[in-house]
Amino acid sequence: MAEFTQEELDRIQQEYEALMDAARKRCANEWELSQVQKAFDFVNNASLGTRRRGSVPYILHPLAVARIVVEKISLGYKSICAALLHDLVEESDYMLDDIRTQFGDKVASLVDGLAKIRTVLDKEDKAKEVSTQAENFKCILLTLNDDVRVLLIKLADRLDNCRSLELLPKYKREKILSETMFIFIPLAHRLGLYEIKSEMENIWLRFTEPEAYEEISRGVEEKMAMAHLEIERFINPIQQALEKAGLHFMIKRRIKTPYSCWHKIQTKGVTFDQIYDIYAIRIIFDDKCETIDEERAICYNIFSIITSMYPYKPDRTRDWIKSPKSNGYESLHCTVNDNGNWIEVQIRSRRMDDIAEKGIAAHWAYKKEGFVSSEDNEMDRWLEKIQDILSDPDVNSLELLDIVHEDLLTTKIYVFTPNGDQKSILKGATALDFAYSIHSEIGRKAIAAKVNTRLVPLHHVLRSGDEVEILTTENGQPQKEWLSFVRTKRAKDDIQSFFKTPGQKKSRKREAPREVTLTLSGKARPELLNDILRTCGRLSGSQLEHFQLDTHDTIFNGDIRFKARNKWEMEEWVKTLQEIAGVEKVTLSKEK
Repeated sequence: MAEFTQEELDRIQQEYEALMDAARKRCANEWELSQVQKAFDFVNNASLGTRRRGSVPYILHPLAVARIVVEKISLGYKSICAALLHDLVEESDYMLDDIRTQFGDKVASLVDGLAKIRTVLDKEDKAKEVSTQAENFKCILLTLNDDVRVLLIKLADRLDNCRSLELLPKYKREKILSETMFIFIPLAHRLGLYEIKSEMENIWLRFTEPEAYEEISRGVEEKMAMAHLEIERFINPIQQALEKAGLHFMIKRRIKTPYSCWHKIQTKGVTFDQIYDIYAIRIIFDDKCETIDEERAICYNIFSIITSMYPYKPDRTRDWIKSPKSNGYESLHCTVNDNGNWIEVQIRSRRMDDIAEKGIAAHWAYKKEGFVSSEDNEMDRWLEKIQDILSDPDVNSLELLDIVHEDLLTTKIYVFTPNGDQKSILKGATALDFAYSIHSEIGRKAIAAKVNTRLVPLHHVLRSGDEVEILTTENGQPQKEWLSFVRTKRAKDDIQSFFKTPGQKKSRKREAPREVTLTLSGKARPELLNDILRTCGRLSGSQLEHFQLDTHDTIFNGDIRFKARNKWEMEEWVKTLQEIAGVEKVTLSKEK
């Protein structure tokens, strides 16, 4: 057992005090705080003299995880205790029953859930096969059925592991980076944990694209230094106008992260110098509101004050107050012109900012106070949706992964019904997709649409802000050619289901599905893996069994194995995969 240096002991004490200061704000009383103290003493005594990965004192890791849990996620004392104890069973002679005896059933249950996730992820594999990653993803999501706090604590654990990747051998580092980008970053995004998501993204970029990370970070610092006086000059008149209106508020600067800049460069084909939204300003007001309507009214009042001072771009206004994002994000964004410079202004209440930064835990806190209606909240609906999917024995891991990733990563637009109701739908969706999103019967009987009062065909692609009216006929029914242009899974599944007549089902029983392997190759790019996965999910008429993708520099090669019931399905896979940007060649390599 190695002795700790005085410098290390001082650091442990410093981290402990910081944790207790943060926990004191979250604990309801002294007894709860004493449980956090007890958990620290318990794990500290059990790991006395132990070093993590042969370097830093082990106790610093559970302390860091517990601090993330309370500071960035705002969880309570049971979660703080579980974060401190999360590795104890694996790293010491203590058993789960010991934790149950000392801290109760709930803390023990959280620790047990975290141990199960660790067991899944510690399997000795290179994590390259998407089927393996998908199974891991499903196992992690299954913890939602027990207690979502298990997943939140695991995200904190993963963030601290990412912070110390330098201590790991290369193969282990690559495995963690792959899991982080594929599983944990999308989940952090979906659960509204912006700070955790952003830090993980930046760490991923720093290790996978170190030169780009350094260059972009340096560029952001230089741009912000040059823009300092310009930002102050822009903020001052806004501050004066809001104070004159009697509002209580603060103004913060929001700086684009290196990963966000890099992602924009990769996906939009621009240079760093062509990124003009490096910074934005965020107005957070603290005025007490009794209802959400009062809160929204203040947001719109601030919007009217600012847009009376500066010209603004109506097409760049984003109203996530009336229609929050699916991860619970609420904010009103507008882009105004100040002496030729376009600057984004974000307007939100303290409640909205807490939820935007700390996600689902902040949402729960306000919900307990009766401020958030669960009927209207996308976060609750998403959790219910995932739990329903997990309980369906017919949904395999790859299908689940596709459903969740499509929900997490796709961009949505907002359109309106003739009555003025705002609806969100997948970017690139058609009028027919919109019809199916309202009701399957409307989709099946649709014959045309009116977009902004103009008659258009069903394959017309919608744009944000469109007013859409669906025209139907009582005798209408789906057409096979609809499958060639619908974008949403709901529309495609319903159309395919319509053509699965009893006669066709019988013929398919006589003709067993054939196993088909397709080989793909082309130029690698960011999000390619997710695009291929979403495409495979949309081709749901066949059974996807295996998917592997390997990249070497800028080139990728991979293969997909699935069961096709007929030649049409096989041709549909080839045709659809070839349409993905970056995929240059799709060939049939094997058929059984």
